[in-house]
Amino acid sequence: MSVEPRLKDSAGPAAPPEPADPGTAPRATEETATGQAVQETLEDYTLRFAPRRYRRWSPMVVATTALGGIAYMADFSIGAGIAFSHGTGNALYAIALAAVVIFVTGFPLAYYAARYNIDLDLITRGSGFGYYGSVLTSVIFASFTFIFFALEGSIMAQGLKLGLDLPLWLGYLLSTCLVIPLVIYGMKALSTLQVWTTPIWLLLMVGPLVYLIAEDPGTVDRFLGYPGTGAEGGGISTASVLLGAGVCLSLIAQIGEQIDYLRFMPPKTEENRRSWWAAVVMAGPGWVVLGALKQAIGVFLAVYVLAEVGPAAATEPIQQFKGAFDTMMPSWLVLPLAVVLVVISQIKINVTNAYSGSLAWTNSFTRVTRRYPGRLVFVLVNLGIALTLMEADMFSFLGDILSFYANCAIAWVVTVATDIMVNKYLLKLSPHAPEFRRGMLYAVNPVGVVAFTAASGLSIAMYFHLLGDTLQPYSPVAAVVLAFVLTPVMALATKGRYYLRRTTDGIEEPLLDAEGNPSGTPYTCHVCRREYERPDLAACQAHQDVVCSLCLSTDRTGAHVLPPAPA
Repeated sequence: MSVEPRLKDSAGPAAPPEPADPGTAPRATEETATGQAVQETLEDYTLRFAPRRYRRWSPMVVATTALGGIAYMADFSIGAGIAFSHGTGNALYAIALAAVVIFVTGFPLAYYAARYNIDLDLITRGSGFGYYGSVLTSVIFASFTFIFFALEGSIMAQGLKLGLDLPLWLGYLLSTCLVIPLVIYGMKALSTLQVWTTPIWLLLMVGPLVYLIAEDPGTVDRFLGYPGTGAEGGGISTASVLLGAGVCLSLIAQIGEQIDYLRFMPPKTEENRRSWWAAVVMAGPGWVVLGALKQAIGVFLAVYVLAEVGPAAATEPIQQFKGAFDTMMPSWLVLPLAVVLVVISQIKINVTNAYSGSLAWTNSFTRVTRRYPGRLVFVLVNLGIALTLMEADMFSFLGDILSFYANCAIAWVVTVATDIMVNKYLLKLSPHAPEFRRGMLYAVNPVGVVAFTAASGLSIAMYFHLLGDTLQPYSPVAAVVLAFVLTPVMALATKGRYYLRRTTDGIEEPLLDAEGNPSGTPYTCHVCRREYERPDLAACQAHQDVVCSLCLSTDRTGAHVLPPAPA
């Protein structure tokens, strides 16, 4: 094997955004890529490509694990909250509209994750943002995980208060501490948890709905006719639909958590083609189908229990399912079963929130500081922020938080999805295969950064009425349209010059095999002395050898990073 760097390269302008030191970095400065940190990143491949030898699960096991992560109960509250504000008709249209947008934008992201075995942060780097530009979106995604961890933890605390009379503060603490042992062990532990608990969760969630409709068909008419408390009086209103869709679209970043599992898909071959595609669609963009159904069920159950518990409590999932269970089983079983459902759901989603959040924080921190502190540190950071939000009673202003957050999340996901669909496949200005390694990318790519900043900034201004009350409901639409339009416009304006700092990584073997899957050929990183597969390495500037992506990320002198392409 020859790894001699091919330094003559014609990709992009010559201005070097990466600092370079011609000296050789002593290995002592790269201890972050050895020992415990390396062992941990080899467990779940926190910052890197997930190698073929690790991806032993079948497509359906990966899909089941990924879908287990959407067992969250915030959907029931979100649907109920929209219906109480705008009526059932507007709520259902809002849920459907948001689901279509989430499905369309989630498909290319899910495909790229499963095909090239990298997470959403690594996809974002090479899809318009650049190596450091995507730090911003990593923080946004990390925010998504602790916001929804806090929501789910609040729901579990409500269940524990109702069922066991625990004070809310203690319930918040328990819901936070309970997931720590499960999150530490990454994909291996999470796949076992999700596969075994999903059937129980589905039975407890769907059973009450089927029973209520069968026993009293009139519940359907009351559900469909509920007018809400808004001025529309039950009529369909464009503004109400868009306001409701904005709340639902805050969930668009959920695709990032699905991708944290989909990156472990096995290689796509002729033999597994059908199951591979089924798993990608079902566990990728398909998550929103189940999510939309849960939101609609939340509306149904909230309307059903409204007269008994009042509008404030009717948005709480524990009250919704307690009311449903009351009609179908002995009273002594109602509360325990409702609490079991809430606890199972909270554990299933919050292990995913804590896991994905730790990946996002670690990615950001390592790029900015060039130190790898270990993923466990950021598990605790993420949980600490979530616990603080719970203690601040964020559940009481759920709608406002999600509506604001939606603008940033929409702008990010639509920008990356548009770069893949339009800039890569139609305009062919963005490299077809995603690139994530330091040295191969510019620090900042104006294509994604400008499109995202403009789309999120204007939509947030609209949301806060800075452009008038009339336009306020249209803020999520503005985020979608601006991100979709500006992403190809910026690619055309820059002629795609800022996607790749180099077009060759100095290794002769292609990144992809004959079937288009990432190559499984092993190489040994000369810095940390660990073995990695071809897509995770590049040639080293200072040695006639190769270096892995984590050692490149933690190289504080830039000695191993390949120089920019000459003009």
